[in-house]
Amino acid sequence: MTFPVVGMVGGGQLARMTHEAGIPLGIRFKILSDTPQDSAALVVNDVVIGDYRDLETLRAFARGCDVITFDHEHVPTEHLRALESDGIPVRPGPDALVHAQDKGVMRARLDEIGAPSPRHRIVSDPADAAAFAEEVGGFPVILKTVRGGYDGKGVWFVRTPEDAEAPFKAGVPVLAEEKVDYVRELAANIVRSPHGQAVAYPVVESIQVDGVCDTVIAPAPNLSEELAGEAQALALRIAKELDVTGHLAVELFETTDGRILVNELAMRPHNSGHWTQDGAVTSQFANHVRAVLDLPLGDPRPRARWTVMANVLGGDYPDMYAAYLHCMAHDPQVKIHMYGKDVKHGRKVGHVNTYGDDLDDVLERARHAAGYLRGTITE
Repeated sequence: MTFPVVGMVGGGQLARMTHEAGIPLGIRFKILSDTPQDSAALVVNDVVIGDYRDLETLRAFARGCDVITFDHEHVPTEHLRALESDGIPVRPGPDALVHAQDKGVMRARLDEIGAPSPRHRIVSDPADAAAFAEEVGGFPVILKTVRGGYDGKGVWFVRTPEDAEAPFKAGVPVLAEEKVDYVRELAANIVRSPHGQAVAYPVVESIQVDGVCDTVIAPAPNLSEELAGEAQALALRIAKELDVTGHLAVELFETTDGRILVNELAMRPHNSGHWTQDGAVTSQFANHVRAVLDLPLGDPRPRARWTVMANVLGGDYPDMYAAYLHCMAHDPQVKIHMYGKDVKHGRKVGHVNTYGDDLDDVLERARHAAGYLRGTITE
């Protein structure tokens, strides 16, 4: 029997780690990468270099693949429909993926299914943004370009009508959202297969710094069983209603009055699920591979009481390999995951996972390792 070939569009670290998860299963992997230096292109044997925005490039890449999946959501929706017309399984499909591509479409659909969200609407210009602010009780408000944003890009915290001018310069629709009074950010990660099987990971707390995920704590500390169950059930319902195949991350606000509101959706392995590599029986990456191939899904339960993931961002210390000696000697249990990227200031170049029974200890170990690798901690 010939093992299937999974084609992944995108050559970043998510593709790199998804490929790694498929190796024990004997799954063959093929990626469409922007450059030979992309994170996954450095380790995957079958690499096609090309532009995912070009339909014929996509069609040529898809030949010989049993299924197409993604490490980002930017492939034009109409191209994915063309692949499906060619008989290529695309997972998640374009009708699902568009909700992660377009924030306006996402909000409209979440409204239809009754999913709790911040108050919002599409605004046409700075004056309309100011009118929206009045509707929700005044500035500040959040403005987002409906397509193309990530890691804080394409998002503006707007305090005055004058501040509202920048988002409209991109020439794409702008979504206005109320500023939510929230206690913290949570994420509910689930995986769903084509035949409808689904699993839910523990709800996690995601700590952001300057719009970029810094630390993830699994499970979210002091989250009531009731609210955790509500978040998992919401994520599973969204996946079913939108017909998602593969991994879905539902980023949430936990509000000061005890509610949860949907912030963003991601239909691919996600930073808030990186802890599962070492902290869950089956990682998000392994379950994403299983899902897109319609294999039975693996156990999502945690292996330890607490797992903490800390992102390693580029700083002023480019030789991270030299820091391994200290990190590994200081904490033999720390798990270091590097992406093979050139070190640039603020760029995600890796992450570390730690686990154990004492949350304060696990947090300190993760932050120490990530800080030492970055060079912000030197002892």
